[in-house]
Amino acid sequence: MAKPSPSPLEQINSAIKSQNIFKNIGVFRSDNVWGQGYPDVASFNAHASDAVFQALEQVRQDHTHKVTSLVFTATQGQGKTHLINRIRRRLINENNTVFIYAHVLNFTDLDQVNFHFQQTVVDSLSRSNLEEITQWQTLASLMVNTVLANTKSPKNLVNEFDRVYQKGLQKGNNLIDLLIQKLNIPNSISPYIVRAVLWTLSIRASSYAEKWLAGEILEASHAKYLGLPSSIHGNQDQESSALNIVKQIFNLIGQHSSIIICFDEIDTGENYSDEGLRAPQVVAILVKSLYDTLEQSSLSKGVIILTVMMPDTYRDLFNAMSDGGISDRLCTFTQKKPIELNFLDPKSMIELVKLYVNHFYEKRQLVPPEPIYPFTTDQLKNYVKVNRPTMREALNWCAENFKIDVQEELLPESPGERIELALSRESEIDLTETLEDSQFIGSVLRFGFTAIIGQSLSGETPTGDRLNNVIVQDVVDVFPKSKNNDWINFKIVGTEQNKSFNLGVMVLQHTHGLSVCAGMNRLVDYATFDLTRACLVRSKSRKIKRHWDSYKLLRKLVKKQGGEWVDLNLENIELLVKLYIVSEQKDTYNLADDQILSYTQERVLANPLLLEILSSPSGGIDESMIEVDDLFNGADSLPEVDEAEQIESLFNDNDLANVENHSDHELEVMITAVDETEENDDISGETITELVDVTTDTTEAEQLTTDASATASMKALLSSQKKVAKKSSRSKAIKPQDDPSSAPSPQTKLTKDYTGKNIRAFLFNGNEYEVTTWRELLIMTCTLMKLHHNKEFAQVLEIRGRKNAYFSKNPEDLKSSEKISGSGIYVETSLSANQIVKFVHRIITVFGYSEDSLDIKTHE
Repeated sequence: MAKPSPSPLEQINSAIKSQNIFKNIGVFRSDNVWGQGYPDVASFNAHASDAVFQALEQVRQDHTHKVTSLVFTATQGQGKTHLINRIRRRLINENNTVFIYAHVLNFTDLDQVNFHFQQTVVDSLSRSNLEEITQWQTLASLMVNTVLANTKSPKNLVNEFDRVYQKGLQKGNNLIDLLIQKLNIPNSISPYIVRAVLWTLSIRASSYAEKWLAGEILEASHAKYLGLPSSIHGNQDQESSALNIVKQIFNLIGQHSSIIICFDEIDTGENYSDEGLRAPQVVAILVKSLYDTLEQSSLSKGVIILTVMMPDTYRDLFNAMSDGGISDRLCTFTQKKPIELNFLDPKSMIELVKLYVNHFYEKRQLVPPEPIYPFTTDQLKNYVKVNRPTMREALNWCAENFKIDVQEELLPESPGERIELALSRESEIDLTETLEDSQFIGSVLRFGFTAIIGQSLSGETPTGDRLNNVIVQDVVDVFPKSKNNDWINFKIVGTEQNKSFNLGVMVLQHTHGLSVCAGMNRLVDYATFDLTRACLVRSKSRKIKRHWDSYKLLRKLVKKQGGEWVDLNLENIELLVKLYIVSEQKDTYNLADDQILSYTQERVLANPLLLEILSSPSGGIDESMIEVDDLFNGADSLPEVDEAEQIESLFNDNDLANVENHSDHELEVMITAVDETEENDDISGETITELVDVTTDTTEAEQLTTDASATASMKALLSSQKKVAKKSSRSKAIKPQDDPSSAPSPQTKLTKDYTGKNIRAFLFNGNEYEVTTWRELLIMTCTLMKLHHNKEFAQVLEIRGRKNAYFSKNPEDLKSSEKISGSGIYVETSLSANQIVKFVHRIITVFGYSEDSLDIKTHE
């Protein structure tokens, strides 16, 4: 095939002058991880991304070790987020791996890290693939397909679910109940969690199910409709129960898919926990807790925990947190050696530039004289050799040098005419996509307000709001930056009728409920960010759902705090966007900042968007911007199903044989059980609580949370298991003794002398745990007790010797202390091997286990 002839150089140069494709792309933000991605040089840092997939293959095949971990180390701007995006995009349309992305800057309260992580898991699973199918829906489809004779695609199941569900109700069948009865779910997973996951297949109900899974409280009517308690945490503290909920979700996923968990930005931010720990330390403890917990779970497909950090952060963690096995858990796949990301080399630099400019030329149907024009190969090679740049530095350099020699073009003498020339070239660009980028639009608005500093504005906006001698005095950054995390774009400092105001402006074009909520939480926090008023800038078409928590925050902003929501549309901002782009290319057109600002000022003083943001709000919410609650109202509007089209539209005859075989009888039993429950009040809230108090690994009834809104079908499920649960509770429930210090104690003689022996593992309740030191045996035993007996764990404080305490909330009370992960309790570790063996036996007997529940294995 003949190589196409280059386009006329005049056309190519004109295109380069009209748009600098490298502007504002040097910084990759957390949202970029979920986007379609930027041009990617697959060979650059391939050693790192390849290692992740090698680890993934290992945990899938290794039947013994189902969890492994890796650490990437890199400096700021070296391409960490770019690399994470590459990994996610390789997985995006695979149904066999789930991707969890934890952006630690969103962990605003380090004492609530488990709950933040629970919300992160739910947010990640709510992200969609190219077919707009979320990871939740993919998981639910995999579950449903296990009971179908002929598998269905996730898209088909999502499109048909609501119609089939409604049709089933008309026939007296509840599709969710039927599926729960047929699914083979481990007893350790709450059927409520299974129920919520199945509801994600519903277009109408998925957002409610996700909200519940994230730990938010549902209204009683919504919870009743879904057959869920109002809260996934029940009566428990959200922080103490969050990790167990995450474990159950991961166990459910692990039956069908592998899991990659990625912690990013752990070394930024200025927050401390109440115990004085920084974010890297808190995350390291969380990683260890996840690692140890998931290693003992039934995860047939495996889990990878990837943590991304700076080199200094890794060194600090490795040195400071080596005790207790915390640092050991960070990087097991590469034997404690982090994977270092590379700086750009000449070959990668050329490939990177080639990808960007190729996209630029293809979009304009142009053929350059050379693939990297206007750059040259020697120019790029020399830059890399001299500067050894990060990816961010390289892209910023490209932005500065993506231009042609201004001497090649004779520019008009007048600055205004030069700006007009630049604007005429910008008119050829489609700006529709720019509205998607909240950060870019924020920069545009900041540029516009900077142009009108010092001008007095009065009058009425198109919506009827008024301005009375409003003067913008300055446009400034928002502090503290670590708490804002780039959500509020900037702050306007000004006066209205000589009264000062600090106006926070946030462009929030996100469509995901949790992301909108994260932004709104900052915008209403006037005290932290020193605001007197705030403005949400968001397109009217991007409706906020009434049941989102962000709707409540919006009402607070508008009704109580004097803030407002201003509509963002292209018509009102198009000229401003073009002027901003021209200002970014000022050198190309030989323009100074004051020349551009002066020209801009004349044209934006009457800009309706800027005036709406500055005007005194009316105090009302445009209800057309709110998506009404459709959980109950949408049923009648669902497509009609022909008489001949029964539930077979989703499940054909063979499938129905699988799902409904025996189900009519079971459903009848359930209905009968419910009727008896209502008449006899046999399963009261108190009785459910009694069933829940059984230890964690017995029956499904253990995981069910007490709630008055529990539906009849779930009460019936409890009823059908009541006898089993009571029998199990008699045999396994813990009855703490009045005096834990007098609990059955291995003061009896040891059957073996462990002096001078090296431990390799121990067995507890049939599960084997690898340890390498006697100290690890002690810490692991305490961690297991904390995990399985969270409410009762404080009983260990009663374990004492004749003179000394073995547990304390004050580490100074102990000779050599180690904190038990997830608690505020420390344990004495300055003990001999024989003392530790006696000690761990004493600990487990406090919680009702017999001494022979724990068996120690040593290297003989």
